[in-house]
Amino acid sequence: MLRTAFGEQCLSRARIFEQHKRFKEGRDSVDDNPRSGRPTTSKTDDRVARVQELIRANWRLTIRELSVEVGASYGTCQAILTQDLNMRRVAEKFVPRILTAEQKEWHLSVATNMLQEAESDENFMGQIITGNKTWVYGYDPETKRQSSQWKSADSPRPKKVRQVWSKVKVMLIVFFDIEGIVHYEYFSQGQL
Repeated sequence: MLRTAFGEQCLSRARIFEQHKRFKEGRDSVDDNPRSGRPTTSKTDDRVARVQELIRANWRLTIRELSVEVGASYGTCQAILTQDLNMRRVAEKFVPRILTAEQKEWHLSVATNMLQEAESDENFMGQIITGNKTWVYGYDPETKRQSSQWKSADSPRPKKVRQVWSKVKVMLIVFFDIEGIVHYEYFSQGQL
């Protein structure tokens, strides 16, 4: 009769008798009683600390590797990283090289001297021919996913110094003046 009146959303006959029995015994709520058992989450303070310790030791760990190491589910480790530790996964920014403090100071002093010379002699820049040589490598670039790592909101973005070089390389020698490139040549290894 209840199903006819309320449709499929109505409680079954067995559930109605169960609720009736509970109310006769003095119960005044339809909610379940609290019970002991497995906690609703596996995000404990110890687990959060362990994830943070592992990430600090190796920024490139994946969530799967963390979940195996910590013994928690993928979703739990992801929630710890993104919500509790406020971290996100980013790829490294490529820079040609990272200079030391001494190299930066030396570059500044050379640039200052060149600027002073240029200010005192207006033909100074037109008289300079300079050259540079470098090895040009063929390389297999690391994918964005391979180079990504975890970082917190207050840590700087990671930097990648250079790509992984292959054995293919040639020497590039370039000479240039104020107008542009004067001369350039490529030499294979052992040709010089």
